[in-house]
Amino acid sequence: MLGLVLLSLLGESGRLALRYEREAVLQGEYWRLLTGHLVHGSGQHLALNAAGLGLIAALFPDDYSWREWLLVALFSVLAIDIGLVFYQPQLDWYVGLSGVLHGALAAGAVAWWRHESPRLALLLSGIFVGKLAWEQWHGALPLSGDLAVVVDAHLYGALGGALAAFILWLHAHRQVAVKSRI
Repeated sequence: MLGLVLLSLLGESGRLALRYEREAVLQGEYWRLLTGHLVHGSGQHLALNAAGLGLIAALFPDDYSWREWLLVALFSVLAIDIGLVFYQPQLDWYVGLSGVLHGALAAGAVAWWRHESPRLALLLSGIFVGKLAWEQWHGALPLSGDLAVVVDAHLYGALGGALAAFILWLHAHRQVAVKSRI
C-alpha cells in the first residue's frame, strides 16, 4: 500500500509515464502492463482501491499464503492485460488496482467454497457475480461517482483470479491425495 501512495506522489507526469497506454505498449513500453495497475487517477481513486484492499484483507486473512496471493495477483494482471490489449482496442489508457482487487475477491470466493459454510460461500459468490453482471449490462455501480471505471478490467481480473484459485485448489487437492497414499 505504501508503494501505491509513493507512486501517487509522482503527480500527473508520473501517472502519464506509468499508466497503461495501448499505443505505447504496442510500441514496446511493456512496463506499462504492470505499472498501469499501480498508479491511480486521483486521490479518491487511490482511497477507494485502498479500502478495497483492506476489505479483501479482512475477509480472507488466512485463505492463502503471500506467495499464493502473489500468484492470484499475477494471473489477474495477466488476464486484464490480455483482455485490454486484445479485446479492448478502443481503450486508450487505464489506471488503477480495481481489476486486480476483483481477481483477489474471486480467489477469496473460491477459497470460501473450500473453507466456509456453503451458504456464506454462495452469498459471497452471488453478490460478486451479480456485481460483475450489473457492470457488464449497466456500467459502473452508482457509488463510483464521476470516476471513469473500466468495468471490463473488473471482469478480466475476476477471471484471472478465479483461474489462479482453481489452480491452487487443484494443487492442494493433489497434495492431499498424494499424502493419503503414503
